Amino acid sequence: MAQEQPSGRDREDWDELRARVAALEGRRPRRHPGRAVVAFVLVVLGCLLAPLGVVAAWTADLVDDTDRYVATVAPLARDPAVQDAVANRVTDALMGRLDIPGLLEKVAPKDRPLVEKALGGIGGSLQGAVRSFVNDKTREVVASDAFATFWTGANRQIHTSVDKALTGSGGGAVTLRGDKVEIDLAPVIEQVKDRLVDSGLGLAGKIPVVHTSFTVLQAEEVGRLKTYFRLLDLAGLWVPVLAAVLLIAGVLTAVRRRRALVAAALGFAFTALLLGLGLTVFRVIYLDALPADVSQPAAEAVYDTLTRFLRTAVRAVIALGVVVALAAWLSGPGRYARGARQLWHAGILAVRGQADRFGMRTGPVGPFVHRHRVWIEWLLVAGAVVAYVLWTHPTVWVVVGLALALLFALAVVDFLAEDAGEREGVGDRAAGGAGAGVSGPPGRP
Repeated sequence: MAQEQPSGRDREDWDELRARVAALEGRRPRRHPGRAVVAFVLVVLGCLLAPLGVVAAWTADLVDDTDRYVATVAPLARDPAVQDAVANRVTDALMGRLDIPGLLEKVAPKDRPLVEKALGGIGGSLQGAVRSFVNDKTREVVASDAFATFWTGANRQIHTSVDKALTGSGGGAVTLRGDKVEIDLAPVIEQVKDRLVDSGLGLAGKIPVVHTSFTVLQAEEVGRLKTYFRLLDLAGLWVPVLAAVLLIAGVLTAVRRRRALVAAALGFAFTALLLGLGLTVFRVIYLDALPADVSQPAAEAVYDTLTRFLRTAVRAVIALGVVVALAAWLSGPGRYARGARQLWHAGILAVRGQADRFGMRTGPVGPFVHRHRVWIEWLLVAGAVVAYVLWTHPTVWVVVGLALALLFALAVVDFLAEDAGEREGVGDRAAGGAGAGVSGPPGRP
């Protein structure tokens, strides 16, 4: 005859009873200093590789996934600081080709009075007036949907060039020159020239093709950063996989695995937090090192946009570590953990009792779930882990959503896990309540 598996509460009572008996008999778990040292080393190495794995995954996305790269840089086209910087750069390039005073000198002497009369009160400020006019038209271009389309399309086409620029070679619209990664704005200038001609400044149509650049990245150490970038690109997803393997091996090697899992998860979250703080500190260092002629607001916008998905990944890793540590602690033998589980089971039993009052029965499903409860729970946990691993770019809300979905699924399993004894007891109580209800008020047991 098959032996019935104890329910969740019974298992906890048995575990607590065994622990008390072991304490009374003076038994202590055997010490394994060698295993403890190996587990500690593995967990520490896994935690140290965790932030590097996050950066490596982000780097691989930025280089290998064109859609990811375009999604990263697309918001820059709508950023006011970037639009101002681009407009000023294009205006400077065009005004360098528009020699207004020189053109006035070429006017015939007999026609100069008519020109001066037409100019009215502008007089000597003609250069400034033309510059203001050109800048206004340039801002119209960079604020238009056409510029956003150009920016997105150009970045999609030059994604390979970005890879080349950051890994050592130039070419295309994105090039690496000395300590700068630059984007050629010649197509934008051509659009501005067309608008100037349409607005009556026909002289702009005679300007030849003008090449000017917008600096995406500038740093004295860009050469060394390029080397690190290439190494991270080669590492790809192997680093996060190695970090996960080391953490799992450390937990399995430890004598007290649950405690090791809590420590590994918290260490994982802590190192990710350090990476987030490092990004903030590096942002300040990077911006302070820029030359004075570089637009600080635009540089801030570029840095924040390029690291946007990296920060999202860091927050997701922190949330994952906290969730895993909390789950491991709640499943442990601690006093507060047992109290939390008892409250959980009490709530489930209360809901089941109300369902029984309304005639809702689990039927054969209850005993089946009760017999295979452990396997079902582990399958649910494995499903949540697989869902997180296969999720393309998990965020904090993905982690929280998966945790809540798993918690709800476990609650359903706890609700359905009803053995035959419990069902008979409930039936007897229900029958007794029905008999008592003959002489008592309806609805009272």
